[in-house]
Amino acid sequence: MPEAFFYQLNGDSPEAVLPRMLDMALGKGWRIEVRGLARDRMERLDLALWGEGGEFRPHGIAGGPHDSEQPILLTVAQGQGDRDCLMALDGAPVSEGEALVAQRVCIVFDGSDPEALSTARTQWKVLTGAGLAARYYMREDGTWSLRQERQARS
Repeated sequence: MPEAFFYQLNGDSPEAVLPRMLDMALGKGWRIEVRGLARDRMERLDLALWGEGGEFRPHGIAGGPHDSEQPILLTVAQGQGDRDCLMALDGAPVSEGEALVAQRVCIVFDGSDPEALSTARTQWKVLTGAGLAARYYMREDGTWSLRQERQARS
């Protein structure tokens, strides 16, 4: 059954936390789409995924000749193919249909931005309304804490 995980950032950037999240998803053997609203965000993530000390995470920015082969695809467009995990940043849209065919949807947002918080709340209602199990995590002092959980429903 698909799951939706919500990650509220408080002071950290997505570029700082996504590499570890992506490592965990890759460890499950998942193919991942990271979706944002702005190409410059995807370009910053592209640089961050090269990692410090040469720690490379296999990825590409959508629009290349090998998009379908990328373990991690960075994009600003919906519908980039069959992915096990969809990570949405900055309020990027996630349709109910996409969520129901993925193993996991991750919504990553800035908790200090009222608009981002409102968008995440709406996404929570849509995804849990579609029957997905959901977990809400908040990042404080460099660690994640589970703040809310909802079971899947049929």
